[in-house]
Amino acid sequence: MTLPKEDSTTVTTPSRSSERIISRLIEDELRDSFIDYSMSVIVQRALPDARDGLKPVHRRILYAMYKAGLFPDRGYKKCATVVGDVLGKYHPHGDSAVYDTLVRMVQDFSLRYPLIDGQGNFGSIDGDSAAAYRYTEARLAPIALELLADIEEDTVEFVPNFDGRLEEPRELPSRLPHLLLNGTDGIAVGMATKIPPHNLRELASAADHLVCNPDATSEDLMGFVEGPDFPTHGYIWGYEGIGDAYRTGRGLIEMRSRVHVEEGSYGKDSLVVTELPYQVSKARIIEQITKVVRSGRLDSITDLRDESDRDGVRLVIELKKGADREKVLKALFLKTQLRTTYGVIMLALVDGKPVQLDLRGCLDCYVQHRLVVIKRRAVFRLERSEDRAHVVAGLLRALDDLDRVIELIRSSETPEVASQRLQDELGLTERQAQAILAMRLARLTGLESTKLREEHDSLLEHIAELKEVVNEDTVRRTLLREDLADLAERYGDERRTVILDESQPFPLPVRGSGEASLILVTHKGFLKSSPVRSGVGRAGSEALSERDGDFVRQAFMCQAEDTLLVFTASGHAYGFTAGDLPRGTKSSRGRPVAELVAVESGDQVIALVPVDDFAGPGTILIATEKGRVKRTRLREFANARATGIRATGLAQGDRVLGVALTGGTEDVVLASRHGMGIRFNETEVRAMGRSARGVKGLELSKGDSVVALATPRRDSDLAVITTGGYGKRIPVQELRTQGRAGKGMHVLPERDSVGDMAGMLEVHPGDLIACVLQDGDVVQVSAERLLAGGRRAASVRVRELTEGGGTVTSVHPLRSGPEPALQTSEPALEASESPNSPEMRSGHGTHLRQGELDLTE
Repeated sequence: MTLPKEDSTTVTTPSRSSERIISRLIEDELRDSFIDYSMSVIVQRALPDARDGLKPVHRRILYAMYKAGLFPDRGYKKCATVVGDVLGKYHPHGDSAVYDTLVRMVQDFSLRYPLIDGQGNFGSIDGDSAAAYRYTEARLAPIALELLADIEEDTVEFVPNFDGRLEEPRELPSRLPHLLLNGTDGIAVGMATKIPPHNLRELASAADHLVCNPDATSEDLMGFVEGPDFPTHGYIWGYEGIGDAYRTGRGLIEMRSRVHVEEGSYGKDSLVVTELPYQVSKARIIEQITKVVRSGRLDSITDLRDESDRDGVRLVIELKKGADREKVLKALFLKTQLRTTYGVIMLALVDGKPVQLDLRGCLDCYVQHRLVVIKRRAVFRLERSEDRAHVVAGLLRALDDLDRVIELIRSSETPEVASQRLQDELGLTERQAQAILAMRLARLTGLESTKLREEHDSLLEHIAELKEVVNEDTVRRTLLREDLADLAERYGDERRTVILDESQPFPLPVRGSGEASLILVTHKGFLKSSPVRSGVGRAGSEALSERDGDFVRQAFMCQAEDTLLVFTASGHAYGFTAGDLPRGTKSSRGRPVAELVAVESGDQVIALVPVDDFAGPGTILIATEKGRVKRTRLREFANARATGIRATGLAQGDRVLGVALTGGTEDVVLASRHGMGIRFNETEVRAMGRSARGVKGLELSKGDSVVALATPRRDSDLAVITTGGYGKRIPVQELRTQGRAGKGMHVLPERDSVGDMAGMLEVHPGDLIACVLQDGDVVQVSAERLLAGGRRAASVRVRELTEGGGTVTSVHPLRSGPEPALQTSEPALEASESPNSPEMRSGHGTHLRQGELDLTE
């Protein structure tokens, strides 16, 4: 190659005398740079702080939402707004990382106690991704406020954000032991953390013990913390891995699905999976089972159906006649993620350094952090109280010599001169003098003087209490114990994950004969049971609906051994086994409730609730006409018999109007006759005993009463029917969530022209509504006939209701019985013929037929 000749012109380059050039070995530079990078990843991204249990991105999302005012009692905002705030103010990284983190904080199958309340599609347990952040909305969940409590009172250190414009908290005050409460996952450089979630009540008890006994060991605390508690329920197999994790910070925990057997006809059993291991996708399990069957390694499986719905997981694995179900289950545990392990690594940042913690170490970091927060809060409040007391003392000094003060001020040329003279002649400080000059004339009255003296006495008492908190460690520990008791009471719930002794056989209970029954409940209190496969369900419901204005208002599936709870208007609950209800024929009317349980004469049946397991986490929600609402844990109704038990206490003249079985975190809607509606989360109502009267749910005006209770899905509509025969549909989102006991919002502003509210129902496309008229006639109305609009939209006349001129007295859902399973009597091959298919239970879910899975390919 020929090089070009050098130009004869001399080029002068800028002087480099100011530059520093350091000669280093490249391996040294790479090593140091990589260490800097890895520490940045460890501290700024992957590992949580042991004090509040949060990674920086979680902390910044919560703090940004807090500063934006996205509180539980306010409206939702687009997730795009939240992501933009976090990126622009605190977290200069990718938007997908922020949004993915926000989505996980919404999912109740990812976090034991979700920190964000979301509205929209936030993914599913099947591994479906969430909708884009321009479609979803979010706000803080009530429990998230406990992490941010007192943050404005100098309880934690603040540091500059990435560009120095703003400040962000280094950690949150965190009233909750969040490191163990929701757990965490993170992969750093050369290290990782994987902490499982736990039950709040157990952690609160353990932390309380540690507060009282600072020398307690992990062994001592294991007496309070039974083990991890996963949001997806399931089993933990054995205690050895739990013990290793709590003693050393590392351990392997084996998780297993909850499975039971349903005996079918002709000796064909089915394994039914109802709970999955934590962080395992149901779609992945279906794929694995299908792969195993196709490979020929497990030929005892003939069909696989996914009958899951909004109420939970239900995966049906149908077996050949005479198949060894224990052997099949053992093979599935071996070859699929129905059994998997959780590798615990309790690694967190302590004073900015990664430390592997045992159980005591995790809780001790929380306890010490809270003691510091409580002291800093007390110091902050003490300074403010002392400042206010100082000012009030000056005002009282001025009132004691009021004439002189007035004379001094009037004779002064300027406010500055007046301030100085007050200080010199009355011995006041500059702060007190300025307060006197700013005092309004109204404060000179005798009543205001008395209030100032009372305020001063109260401040002195409060200052003495705060000084005790600042100076006495025992006082701070007492306050911490009170906090823990309050948190356990308000947010604590029952353990979901059962820990099994590995020395015992794996539980595989058998559920009945596998043949479910369709239970029909009529408006007039008749009950009818029909076998699903007999084809009589639809005909039976039609016969019921044509007799004397009676109609089916409830239709549900249950097994023979399930318990049916009957709730009445007088506040009583009765129980009987579904198998005790005789089977009806196609044309039979059914049996009156009074023949099955001892309902008192004149009492009215309000609801029938099927229960298959009283040990579950469900609660019974009861609402009364006078606006009271209460929640009682389902297990307290386990002893309900045909003779009845008290379900709720009632005030004089009050009666039960609605009962619902809830999961513990659902939204509640109450509507009143005068057209008011309120929506709040059921966590606003603490669980209480059966004899309690409950708490106020809706503040009623004079002469008003509650006419409807609903626990709607957020994507549904509320159908409103008036006594004058008018109606409309309102999206649930139109009712902004607020705290209970409020006056609610107007959902029927046109009440004067259309009549009072007769009822409100949750409806979906295709639903039918039964409207009962004053003369006893029943008119059927399609929900789609009602125009959809906002809560302030005008109601439209429903021709079927207004032509007769009658008054609508009540509104009920009209059930005709699920159709798919009632139109065939062929052998059970397809999911639509399953006695427990989603259509039969709630009308939702996904069906996987044998042909779709190609199990025999």
